[in-house]
Amino acid sequence: MKINGNEIRPGNVIQHKDGLWAAVKIQAVKPGKGGAFAQVELKNLETGQKLNERFRATETVERVRLEQKDHQFLYAEGDKLVFMDTDSYEQIEIAEDFVGERAAFLQDGMTVILEMHEGRPIGISLPEQVTLAIEETEPTVKGQTAASSYKPAKLENGVRVMVPPFIETGERVVIQTEDLKYLRRAD
Repeated sequence: MKINGNEIRPGNVIQHKDGLWAAVKIQAVKPGKGGAFAQVELKNLETGQKLNERFRATETVERVRLEQKDHQFLYAEGDKLVFMDTDSYEQIEIAEDFVGERAAFLQDGMTVILEMHEGRPIGISLPEQVTLAIEETEPTVKGQTAASSYKPAKLENGVRVMVPPFIETGERVVIQTEDLKYLRRAD
């Protein structure tokens, strides 16, 4: 779908310079002389490279729609992660590097959203929250609970997070996957 250069919005994915680019920031600029343009910060979805580009209102760009499909995490095999399409039951292998450090939060049977372009995975969205057990943490120091201080803890998946002082080893907690923040005790 073709759109004008001044219609690009943050989050849009466009075809530009033989690659897929996501618009990160947009600034509309109207100089005293000449026509208005949009100053767009782009991020390459395959390489992560960033680029600043100017698009005039008269220019057109190809906007790409990514297909979003639910996939279920099955297992890890070496440095590959195996997912299954919940509709067609087809399996797809993805490199662990593609998911990055968030791969530690994948659990058997977890449903994730894969963004696909022409059958190729471009992005992955994990659930916003996961429930994990605390593997080890420091014991509570008497009087420390009155202050809003946090202490380090190691989760069952090996990831280190900060938790409130009243959390003990063995307890299950809810963690935000995006920024590794403690939310609450699990029910």
